[in-house]
Amino acid sequence: MLRTRQPIRLLGVDDVDDALDLCARDPAANVFVASRILDGGLGPGSTAAHGYFVDGRLEAFVWSYANVVPVGTGPESWGPLAGQVRRLRRRSASFLGPREEVLGLWQEAGSVFPRPRAMRTEQPLMATRTPPSRLGFAVDARVRPAHLDEVDLVLPAAEHMFTHEIGYRPYTGSPAFYRDSIWRLIRQGRTYVVVERGRVIFKADIGSVALDTCQIQGVWLSPELRGQGLAAGFMASVVEQTMADHAPFVTLYVNDYNVSALATYERVGMRRTGTFATILL
Repeated sequence: MLRTRQPIRLLGVDDVDDALDLCARDPAANVFVASRILDGGLGPGSTAAHGYFVDGRLEAFVWSYANVVPVGTGPESWGPLAGQVRRLRRRSASFLGPREEVLGLWQEAGSVFPRPRAMRTEQPLMATRTPPSRLGFAVDARVRPAHLDEVDLVLPAAEHMFTHEIGYRPYTGSPAFYRDSIWRLIRQGRTYVVVERGRVIFKADIGSVALDTCQIQGVWLSPELRGQGLAAGFMASVVEQTMADHAPFVTLYVNDYNVSALATYERVGMRRTGTFATILL
């Protein structure tokens, strides 16, 4: 690939190492994008990311595929990168990432997108490197990786969690596509469940893995079991197994108004390392 000295250009295969180096400056914040890059997201023909260059060196970029996610951006790059985001006019589900970067980029680019359905501007980013067993939590043997033949058990829990969190069902025209996404996570050993009496009562997914870091998402406990003190033990087991199975640095982000979830994550040893924002479109 011919490298130019223009300040903004599409990223490709030759930029993978530089893009991952940028992500590695804050792996807790950037593991989502790093994992997509490692999955081939900057492969031949990709239009997923545009980079901001200074003297030929990659200083920041924006991932703009299903979600618009800034990496390493600041006031000097928001305007130039927003120009690319606006021109793409790709229908994205959200802007998400570190709060300052998301809000700065949105201010520059948001006018061409639909009016947001929600702006969640205070989402604590939590992380830990300490296995919960060191804090006195026993690993709950009921929490285990889901089996491939349990896709249809996991599906109702996943759909309930998504609909409650995002505000609409996780699919409109193709339930098979959503089911396949659940199957792929299970196949990778990245969905943990508790199954009792033939149904899932708890689940959590590992949505992203990269840079010795992983990000938990989709945490769900059956509504009738909430408030009974089960969540902390289940989450402790997820964190413990995730560290052993996937990466030693475990992260997640959560809405600030979800007080019970915040308390649970703190109990199992997670500490706030930053703040995310999500603008739902």
